[in-house]
Amino acid sequence: MSLLRRVVAAGAIAIVLAGNPKPSSAQWIVFDPNNYAQNVLTAARALQQINNQIMSLQNQAQMLINQGRNLATLPFSSVLQLEQSILRTQQLLGQAQRIAYDIQQIDRAFSTTYAQASSSSSDQALVANAQARWQNAVAGLQDAMRVQATVVGNLDTNRTQMSALVTASQGATGALQASQAGNQLLGLQAQQLADLTAVVAAQGRAQSLESAQRAAAQDQGREQLRRFLTSGPSYQPTTVQMFH
Repeated sequence: MSLLRRVVAAGAIAIVLAGNPKPSSAQWIVFDPNNYAQNVLTAARALQQINNQIMSLQNQAQMLINQGRNLATLPFSSVLQLEQSILRTQQLLGQAQRIAYDIQQIDRAFSTTYAQASSSSSDQALVANAQARWQNAVAGLQDAMRVQATVVGNLDTNRTQMSALVTASQGATGALQASQAGNQLLGLQAQQLADLTAVVAAQGRAQSLESAQRAAAQDQGREQLRRFLTSGPSYQPTTVQMFH
């Protein structure tokens, strides 16, 4: 039974009891049942309004608490670790030996060291270019392996960060924390893609240098064979007397 109904019932009982007043020894008590009932109803309505206001304030307080949770920031951040991993990989790519990831340097190398063997080039120049190409290929393979080793070393860091981010996401108390955890997980994926891109680039560079070395060696081999066949006086047939 609601508070309003209980108050009205109490008022009705009071009215019934007041309907049969007993005179005292001195005087009669003057009582207006209608006025009393109206006052009881007014007081009950006022009390009900107060209860409604209290419930409204409680709902507003709960709403503010929920909003505070939704605006709470995530207490964990993996941005620094991800940036350090990307920086290590980027530094290795920047330390590429001999022919780096630079378009002008690549064009200059292919116009000199990997250029077509010329008949005007000396034998010493051909040998020096061949040795430089071999050193470039070896350096490219070494750089690729260094990048691969760095990426493999990042796997343990990535595993730790992923575990921490998943735990933070599952324990998020509000929408902002869940969103921040999701954004950091996306950042971790971006870092892993950057590592994969670096490995592909380093491996592709090593393969390109090796292929360029073989192509230049074949061209230089043809030039050296031509020089061998055309060097010195050509063969002239002569009459030879074998028996006297």
